[in-house]
Amino acid sequence: MASEAKTSSKDNYLKVKTILVSQPKPERSPYYHLEQKWDVKIDWRQFIHVEPVTEKEFRKNRLRPDDYTAIIFTSKLSIEHFFRLCEEMRIKMSMQTKYFCLTEAIANYLQKFIIYRKRKVFVGKRKIVDLNSSFVKHSGEKFLLPCSNLGAKEVVSYLKENELDFQEAMMYRTVASDLSDLSDVTYDVLIFFSPLGIESLYENFPDFKQNNTRLAIFGNSTKKAVEEKGLTTNILAPTPETPSMSMALEAYLKKSNK
Repeated sequence: MASEAKTSSKDNYLKVKTILVSQPKPERSPYYHLEQKWDVKIDWRQFIHVEPVTEKEFRKNRLRPDDYTAIIFTSKLSIEHFFRLCEEMRIKMSMQTKYFCLTEAIANYLQKFIIYRKRKVFVGKRKIVDLNSSFVKHSGEKFLLPCSNLGAKEVVSYLKENELDFQEAMMYRTVASDLSDLSDVTYDVLIFFSPLGIESLYENFPDFKQNNTRLAIFGNSTKKAVEEKGLTTNILAPTPETPSMSMALEAYLKKSNK
């Protein structure tokens, strides 16, 4: 049974010496500055990873990407796996295919796979509703939504509400990573960015107890997953004061490591 929601409001701010970030180590990161400034040791470990849906698996859905006149991309990963499967299935998309991208960054990434100027690409700012005028103008298209096993709930809700002809297509999976080589996760701070990260923690360490470990959590859905495990969120982002996790962590370190 899930415990009541808990967020640390009264914290004794024990000194932080070790931090584990549940992501792969990047080349550049604001965390490196924090490591030096506050004399902490930061480790990186990917708690979740993406696996491709194979061509054989995908064919079982009896879907062909070239049966659709418009594709909706919600991430760079969705672009990568869409064109990977097209290549494996020996499918060449029509020059008339329309592409709807949630953000400019996603649309720019699309240029790696298509001759951009010859295609019809529609770009939003961040959310699916930003593309509303484009969907209204092209409501007669047959849309394909490449996604992971987690789906794209907000996008699907929008498409249903607007009665657009669409089909979801799972092309990759986000799954828990094998952390069996880690002896334990006894760090002063653990940083998580998704509910799947919390699931991976318990899948790999079913007997995990929080004790004095502080949990730094990004996003409300991740916070909810923490609460359902009966754990306490000590550091939360984004907030108006700390829009990024690195800022939220530093705000905490200012108190714990002063």
